[in-house]
Amino acid sequence: MASASWPPQLKDWVAKCLGQMTDSNRKEAQDELRQVIADAFAAHTLWTTDWNGVQLESLLPKPAPTLKRKINDTAPVSKKAKKSSLKQITAGTASLDLNDQAALNRRAERFQREHEIERQKSRNSSLKANVHNNHLFNNSSWNASRSASPFGNSDEPEADPNVIDWDRFTIVGTSREIFKDYLRLTDAPKPETIRPYAVLQETLVQLKKRWREKCSYDWICNQFKSLRQDLTVQRIKNDFTVQVYEIHARMALESNDMVEYNSCQATLKTLYELGIPGKVEEFTGYRILMLLHGRNRSELNLYVGQLTPRQKADPAVRHSLDVQRSLSMGNYHALFLLYLNAPNMGAYIMDHFIPRERVKALMVITKAYRTISLSFIQNELGFDDLDSTIKFLEEHKGAHFTNPTSSNSQKIVECKSAATYLGQVYEEKYRKVGIRGAV
Repeated sequence: MASASWPPQLKDWVAKCLGQMTDSNRKEAQDELRQVIADAFAAHTLWTTDWNGVQLESLLPKPAPTLKRKINDTAPVSKKAKKSSLKQITAGTASLDLNDQAALNRRAERFQREHEIERQKSRNSSLKANVHNNHLFNNSSWNASRSASPFGNSDEPEADPNVIDWDRFTIVGTSREIFKDYLRLTDAPKPETIRPYAVLQETLVQLKKRWREKCSYDWICNQFKSLRQDLTVQRIKNDFTVQVYEIHARMALESNDMVEYNSCQATLKTLYELGIPGKVEEFTGYRILMLLHGRNRSELNLYVGQLTPRQKADPAVRHSLDVQRSLSMGNYHALFLLYLNAPNMGAYIMDHFIPRERVKALMVITKAYRTISLSFIQNELGFDDLDSTIKFLEEHKGAHFTNPTSSNSQKIVECKSAATYLGQVYEEKYRKVGIRGAV
């Protein structure tokens, strides 16, 4: 199971254990930590265990070694006794020195026994490693995105000893339902409620079909969140995962659901950084427009500075960079031409900051002219028609006309009166930016 679905108390306990590990006990402690969590997961007690009261034996303080006198040590011998003993040894037929053959044989036997013990320990360690690797392989073979052998590669760097191998706890779904409502997980996910990879692929096909048939966005969003959840708990990260998030992001844009769009965009950024292919340039353009909406200049400059020449040459990215340039220069004429000709779904994002830029443009226009025709404002600021132009002016206290009784096509805006209120409205409505779903 993924660590994201753990109870908070378990996460805190794991962090505490990792902090107590040292170079001398790290391997033993990590093995014990894995086993404790695996046992709790198998017994379904992850959420019921009082983890604050669990103590790893490998992290307990080791008792100080005590010095003992060797059994064969004897009491001090007097000089007189030494002389008597020396006479007896000299009179014997063999000398008890380092060349004594019996002593050498005893030493050889002792070292042979120690060597055999060490070889047995080595064989046991190898056997445990093989069992663990086979278990890991069986639990990881479901993931279509993995290309490396579960047994590792001699050319790869060694694994970080501080990172636990959570692949052991990944589940594989067994549900055959095409559609399934989204429910927030409050416990460990169960395989019978999770759809496997092949079923999820069919689910996406059916959801796209339903969307073309104009089904409810609330229902389609619920289904996509359930689809994303099944991918997450099974740790599936590949081009199919990217496709799911890209499609849901576009649907969210079309339905003005910026909460789900920002959630999808954040995940896509992570997946793209892993090297998984997708519509990278399209969503790069969207990300630039979102940063322009939030007026996050520092992050925008950092993000744009990391783009490659190939990315900047893409039409979607180039369009977003042109929008950035027109905003920085105050060129509202170029900005609204870009708005009317935005590629992909960029106009849906621009819809969120175009009203702000229209007010700023009107503040400039009403200061530069004494009067201006309503039709000029419609064409210059990219309104669909004269009625929507008047409605916008009324909502922003700028509907001041020299001839209010004339037809819309003949109305003339009195700029001085309009300018007085436009600046006030701009401060009230647009000085601060609120982005729904932003993190």
